[in-house]
Amino acid sequence: MKRTATAVWNGSGKDGKGNLTTQSTTLNKTQYSYKSRFEDGVGTNPEELIAAAHAGCFAMKLSFVLQASGFTADSLDVTATVSLDDGTITSSQLVLKAKIPGISDEKFKESANDAKLNCPVSKLLNASITLESTLV
Repeated sequence: MKRTATAVWNGSGKDGKGNLTTQSTTLNKTQYSYKSRFEDGVGTNPEELIAAAHAGCFAMKLSFVLQASGFTADSLDVTATVSLDDGTITSSQLVLKAKIPGISDEKFKESANDAKLNCPVSKLLNASITLESTLV
């Protein structure tokens, strides 16, 4: 399986503008710029997209880990916060709030850690990955 995305950038780094399009067209000429990346401009940015990818990947991986152990989550609410420091993505902090009927706290923590270590986006990132998880 391969997925593609295209970036088009016009102009200088600070004053230029670009757009992103994904194969599925979920993003279709979606605007990004210096302001949307480093200030409060309209549009998306690479770090926001990595955070979305990490949160989604982790949630789906955890659902598979749980299924393999005989559990089905009512909900997995994941927030990923990606930090960019001095031009390097240094960390992704995952915060999970999960509702999983019948699971023990020990099995929950074990499953969440497995997903953190083994989701494909975690494996891709060369950054510190932390996880705060809560059963609700």
